[in-house]
Amino acid sequence: MIPQHVAIIMDGNRRWARQHKLEVLRGHQYVADEVVEPLVERCIEKGIRYLTLWAFSTENWRREPQEVQGLMQLFRQSLQRNSQRLFEKGVRLQAIGDLSSFPEDIQKGIAELIQKSAKNTAITVTFALNYGGRDEIVRAVNQIKQSSITAEMLAKHLDTAEMPDPDLIIRPGGEQRLSGFLTWQSIYAELYFTEVLMPDFTPAELDKALDEYEKRSRRFGK
Repeated sequence: MIPQHVAIIMDGNRRWARQHKLEVLRGHQYVADEVVEPLVERCIEKGIRYLTLWAFSTENWRREPQEVQGLMQLFRQSLQRNSQRLFEKGVRLQAIGDLSSFPEDIQKGIAELIQKSAKNTAITVTFALNYGGRDEIVRAVNQIKQSSITAEMLAKHLDTAEMPDPDLIIRPGGEQRLSGFLTWQSIYAELYFTEVLMPDFTPAELDKALDEYEKRSRRFGK
């Protein structure tokens, strides 16, 4: 049984960098340059249709200004280099979260990649950027502007309206919580936690999560 949608909370980058006596940003950069693409390739091999990666949360703005500025520059580099490689592999690129808080050039770059890759069919890879589950729900409610709201109505206004709910949510890094990731969508997702830090989360580690998923019995409340 292969999940249709896998979501990953990319945790442990800073701890990995400190363990290797590197600057904090090197952990983020290593994941962007060396980890994401092999995971996408393995998902394609396995027949997984959707992969969602939480890259920047609404709370991450509270980090040291130098780290935040470095992350913005890393996003720019990834848009130019790494995203192009994913596009060439037939990846459809998407983004969820409140992108309006990012610098205009980053917003423009993301929009261009989404449009450029719209017809790709190998897999849909979604980056959660300035994303928080509560923030997403609040934004959805504000869009509806009605006093009586149904679950179906709300779901249509979420950032993820065009994709299925995640079947499997993976969190590397040792923490065992979702921290607001896909709050609405995760109610029936299988959860997989591992001590492995995100920079060390290789396709082999993904295979372990998928093997565990195959052992689960999903009853969806029945």
